[in-house]
Amino acid sequence: MRFEHCYAAPLCGPSRACLMTGRYAYRTGMTGNDSGPLLKPEVETMIPKVLKAAGYVTGMCGKWDQLPLQPSDWGFDEYLRFKGSGQYWNYQPKAKAYTVNGQQVPLLDKEYLPDKMHEFVVSFLSHHKDDHFYLYYSMSHVHEDILPTPDSAPDSKNLYNDNVLYMDKLVGKLVAEVDRLGLRNKTIIAFAGDNGTTHTYTPVSTVHGRPLSGYKTTMLECGALVPCIVSWPGKIQPTSVTKGLINITDFFPTLAEIGGAPLPQGLILDGQAFAKPLLGQKTSWPRNWIFVELGRHWYDRDADWKMDEKSQLFDMRDAPFAEPVVPPESTDPTAVNERKHLQEVLTQLNPAGGIMDPGDGSGSHAKTPEKLEKKKLKKAQRDAVRTGGAAAVDGKAMDSQNANAPEE
Repeated sequence: MRFEHCYAAPLCGPSRACLMTGRYAYRTGMTGNDSGPLLKPEVETMIPKVLKAAGYVTGMCGKWDQLPLQPSDWGFDEYLRFKGSGQYWNYQPKAKAYTVNGQQVPLLDKEYLPDKMHEFVVSFLSHHKDDHFYLYYSMSHVHEDILPTPDSAPDSKNLYNDNVLYMDKLVGKLVAEVDRLGLRNKTIIAFAGDNGTTHTYTPVSTVHGRPLSGYKTTMLECGALVPCIVSWPGKIQPTSVTKGLINITDFFPTLAEIGGAPLPQGLILDGQAFAKPLLGQKTSWPRNWIFVELGRHWYDRDADWKMDEKSQLFDMRDAPFAEPVVPPESTDPTAVNERKHLQEVLTQLNPAGGIMDPGDGSGSHAKTPEKLEKKKLKKAQRDAVRTGGAAAVDGKAMDSQNANAPEE
């Protein structure tokens, strides 16, 4: 089933916290990439802990940086994590080593970290093919820096496309491994993004040739609208498509329901289980609106309209390409009714009464003098690469398209 309306947060850290806890950011405190320390295991419960109670072995592989502590502190039995998205070759400062179950492992010359991640995933599946298992595979191939993959031609002019293709290749290899182990018909695979495309690549990220509204870190449509596909042969109708709304928090109760796991007591869960319509049961879709938050900004949205924290109403009928603001004085009956309805939802949620973003309000990394200086140095290094042509790295070229890439 392909979801046309799946919404994360407009930034990776808050999205992953919503995914793992099933709760909105103003409840957990993870409103931005700097506020991960506010998440505490004695308060919040993540998916692996819930599934472990139902007899599942749990594994995590990939990106974890913005989330606090170690994956094992949150219920993962086995894990591989690395430092920094886009850090895959050991000539990069954060890619000298990665961590497997608490132990540092050096990344050797010419080893490609996504391939090591794939090896870990295959090993986990092979060792637990006879168990109930849950695997959180946190890929981040199209996150800057966009560098050559092992399949990139030496003169590649489109490293972004190379990275998309390599990620697709790894997903295909993973599915082939599940098939080889004879697990396909009893394994549900969900693939989803964690935020929109960074603004550097929005010119090439079009749909039917039309530019999209918004990008990563923005509260426009394509800051939070993400791709999502869920597959389970024999259970989900093949090639089905839904316009039903889902939020990234909805995976928590959905996986718990499918896995027969009890939900945690004493916590308000914001996620709404969509297992029944996913599996073809005749029932109404669990959501008629979604909520998105980043920093000190938020909105709720239904099928055709959305309202933000400033009570601005947006007409979303031409989304994801356009979302004009509806004038406050509009007397259009539909707009008037939608304004009232969406405001009632926001009033009931009351995000302003929850944990507010402790940073600069953007949700991105706080712009401290130290970080600004680091960003300035990084840009200067990239500019040097750009003005000097291309820099040879392991016999391949760093494409100059990375020269002005933002740090986020």
